[in-house]
Amino acid sequence: MKLNLLSGDAVGSRPLKVLLIAIVIMLFATPFVLPGAKPLNVAAQICIYTVLVASFDLLLGYTGIVSFAQTMFFGIGAYGVAMSISTFGATWLALVGGIGAALLLSALFALVIGLFSLRVRALFYAMITLAVASAFQTLVSQMSEFTGGEDGLSFSVPALLSPATTFFDGPIFGLKIDGKVVSFYLIAALSVVLFLALLRIVNSPFGRVLQAIRENDFRAEALGYRTVVYRSLSNVVSALFATLAGAMLAVWLRYNGPDTSLSFDIMVSLLLMVVIGGMGTLYGALIGATVYVIAQSYLQDLMKLASETAAHAPAIGGVLATLLSPDRWLLWLGVLFVLSVYYFPSGIVGRFRAANGALPP
Repeated sequence: MKLNLLSGDAVGSRPLKVLLIAIVIMLFATPFVLPGAKPLNVAAQICIYTVLVASFDLLLGYTGIVSFAQTMFFGIGAYGVAMSISTFGATWLALVGGIGAALLLSALFALVIGLFSLRVRALFYAMITLAVASAFQTLVSQMSEFTGGEDGLSFSVPALLSPATTFFDGPIFGLKIDGKVVSFYLIAALSVVLFLALLRIVNSPFGRVLQAIRENDFRAEALGYRTVVYRSLSNVVSALFATLAGAMLAVWLRYNGPDTSLSFDIMVSLLLMVVIGGMGTLYGALIGATVYVIAQSYLQDLMKLASETAAHAPAIGGVLATLLSPDRWLLWLGVLFVLSVYYFPSGIVGRFRAANGALPP
């Protein structure tokens, strides 16, 4: 059985197929299998970041563009929803209108950045996008009258998605179905649709040209492809998907601020997730997002348990307890990622495909 996901892009490894299917099933089953707010929040973040990482991989892995502006488009989507609902009320019209306005603004910014910057060398383009993203974050923080400044914006969502709204008289399979659960499944379903759309794009003739530009832009230009146009279009498409991911994050959290969607830490996390999953695969976006979000959410809890256990060990128990202190979780998170890059230089998906004898796309 071939798992092409409607795109013509075979997964290329039976164990990888099993892993991908298991992750998707687990995400959709989370509300029923792992009750509680934290597992549901982790599952929702994995869905949202899968779309964001996949949109970034379209630039980095498929087109060979290093951009640090992805979080800017992510933030535009989140602020589009937050500002629209805060201004016009918690209606579907305000929600859709905010998303539409954010998409238009992101497309305009991406096109301008692409047309004016993609003619320069890769390093200079990366620096330009970093400067633009930093300037945008500063601007948002200072426009407190509209954006809430550093405090951000808290808002309500349409009643159907509100946690206060309940459906059915009793629980279904032990789960109380409320607006939060409906919101989760809406986000999960949209994430699947957007991910499949990106898969279709990278395996279309347009996507093949992007990969040709990544491999040798001079040869692609000699074959008659206007590389600046294709790179600019790739930038726009990537920005639009990142904007939709930001909109989903705002709907889920019912809050948005600079640190939530515009922080440079998110950009660093994106790079890590792409590298962990595997650049130029898209399937790696799901695996990278899953590994990173779970590690970020549960590593402190595991370290606390390990620290308490190590404290009772003889001789070096105190030293181990100190090293495994939950306060040092970022250190160990970094160690885990260094090890993952060392043992999986082409990412988890690349390692699976190499073990199966499959060639990268």
